[in-house]
Amino acid sequence: MSTDTEKMDVATLVADLGQRAKAASRELALANAEQRNLALTEAARALRARATEILQANAKDLDSIRDSGKDAAFIDRLTLTADRVAAMADAVDAIAGQDDPLGRILATFNRPNGLKIDRISVPIGVIAMIYESRPNVGSDAGALCVKSGNAVILRGGSESLHSSRVIVSCLAEGLKAAGLPEDAVQLVDTRDREAVKLLLHCIDCVDLVIPRGGRGLVSLVQKEAQVPTLLHLDGNNHSYVHESADLEKAVGIVANAKMRRTGICGATECVVIDRKIAAQLLPRLAEALGDCELRGDAEARAIMPEITSATDADWDTEYLSNIISVKIVGGLQEAIGFVQAHSSGHTDAIIAEDMAAVRAFMTAVDSAVVMHNASTQFSDGGEFGMGAEIGIATGKMHARGPVGAEQLTSFKYFVFGNGQQRP
Repeated sequence: MSTDTEKMDVATLVADLGQRAKAASRELALANAEQRNLALTEAARALRARATEILQANAKDLDSIRDSGKDAAFIDRLTLTADRVAAMADAVDAIAGQDDPLGRILATFNRPNGLKIDRISVPIGVIAMIYESRPNVGSDAGALCVKSGNAVILRGGSESLHSSRVIVSCLAEGLKAAGLPEDAVQLVDTRDREAVKLLLHCIDCVDLVIPRGGRGLVSLVQKEAQVPTLLHLDGNNHSYVHESADLEKAVGIVANAKMRRTGICGATECVVIDRKIAAQLLPRLAEALGDCELRGDAEARAIMPEITSATDADWDTEYLSNIISVKIVGGLQEAIGFVQAHSSGHTDAIIAEDMAAVRAFMTAVDSAVVMHNASTQFSDGGEFGMGAEIGIATGKMHARGPVGAEQLTSFKYFVFGNGQQRP
């Protein structure tokens, strides 16, 4: 098959997916909450019933990258286990159990001329979800879109294609059981990267694109997208330990924030330490971090000479592995300035007992999620009570932070009159 023919076939595939998704979105928008919830509970049942099939498909995905040189963080994100499949199903059930995000009256205006105006939550329409490596994202995104009345086109990483096929078929089972169109959740079933560009250009059928992946993917979306996007940038997250911090609490929080799972976007990548407590804290923290490599500035290395010297690039790096950078600062304002200069705007935290400092940090740091005395790994839709998330939005328009079903809605106005005519 020639390259031109292959591209034509991919273009036909994406156009067909878009048209079918558009048709399905209209039907799904009219479905009641009971139908959408039934689709999700049946999908969760299918995920549990077909767990062995999902794990066998995932084993094929892992085998396909065995000699690819992918790092441990990538392999961890791609890997499914029995517990992770169970967690996927639990998340779908949790989403089904949430309040209906559609049809809510967001505001009401009663005008002097007798008009009554309601602002009502409605679906966005068709969402294209482009993500890398993590097959569970397809389950989360599909469930959240069904809950919010949106059709979704899933384009996962080529490495997760076998897993994604089975997961999407489980979601289709749920939709069919509820009498809803199976085309409401579709997979771009090709490894051809041209499909991503075609989705980004699909202005007639796609209403919103959500990328979830590394800077390469996000840069491509920013460059190529002709439809609106909801960006999910990388997680270059900071935990700042203020001079008022409880040191035992700080050690536990930072160790968890870095090492619980190093390959997720909520992991802390840089610990910022107040100079007044650095000599006390840093050795204890290094011990708690275990096999994590520390890369520090000159002051950190003066306290612990065995620490690797940090370069300028380290301050802007999302490691997604057992590496953390260490910056010593002279106080709150320097910490805020450093975090603002290097954060990706995802999640940053302050560990402190001085509430004035806490309020100043949380107000000044312009990230989607700002935390106090808690691990940055709580920056997750499930932990926020959303059941799951479609991503962490780092922009400021429409949605910000964990994006759940409620954030996947738009609104329109219902205007009720009784014969009014405008003079």
